[in-house]
Amino acid sequence: MRFKIASEVSYAISGPSTLILNVHALRNGAQMIHEESFVVEPKVKCEEFVLDQGQNRFVRIETGSAKELKLTYRATVDAQVRLIPIEKLNAMTVGKIDRNVIPFIYPSRYCQSDKLGRLAYSKFGKIKHPYKQVSAITNWIFENVQYLSGSTNWQTSAYDTVAERAGVCRDFAHLGIALCRALNIPARYFTGYAHQLQPPDFHACFEAYIGGVWLIFDPTRLAPLNGLVRIANGRDAADAAVATIFGPTRSKAVRVSCEPAEPGFKPLTSEQLLKKGVCLDAP
Repeated sequence: MRFKIASEVSYAISGPSTLILNVHALRNGAQMIHEESFVVEPKVKCEEFVLDQGQNRFVRIETGSAKELKLTYRATVDAQVRLIPIEKLNAMTVGKIDRNVIPFIYPSRYCQSDKLGRLAYSKFGKIKHPYKQVSAITNWIFENVQYLSGSTNWQTSAYDTVAERAGVCRDFAHLGIALCRALNIPARYFTGYAHQLQPPDFHACFEAYIGGVWLIFDPTRLAPLNGLVRIANGRDAADAAVATIFGPTRSKAVRVSCEPAEPGFKPLTSEQLLKKGVCLDAP
């Protein structure tokens, strides 16, 4: 499906600062970018780069003497979605998974799977099929954690979310990742643009590695899984933050949109997801 995505972020600057942004749609075999633009007003020093060990697209900005900054990104993106029958999603031991997936099975800063093992096994350990395990984790988070804007901050971890039982999409994703890893299911953080998300904003979900493929899950249920455009992946939000600021700069306003660029979009239904996993990667 082809989507038109856009983000506009404004900053107030009290002194020279450096910003590292991650708002560009990812380029890979499952996402084709037909056109895009990135405008910085006023003009300041910018550098776009991709890390050697990943695909995430970053922009480093030096604010210099600017007192305000407005950043606008727009793109038209084809995002591929594959539905995979669960009978093809067999369990894999750690000894059989791709070596590049191994980092996503360890605890990380915001996903302390080593602290959530007892909860994970008591709630989901008896479920045999890995896809059904992750689906059960996703449903449990939706039913037991309240989505509450402003209830958490950048320090909130998966362990905190279990205790507080409230959070936003980032917290829901971290908890899903931690519970999966506690069951030896590799999982990674996903951030992107989301169609039908209300209010419009950047969105966080998680992906679990099942049967040799990455499948997308969203414990918030705020956006259809086939309405996502990937920005970045990481072990958690520390690897895929939309913006990281070094210096006396604060965000003033954020506007985000993600709309189909062609007619015929139909959200995946809960009935479809009972028997099929959703993969946003290329075959």
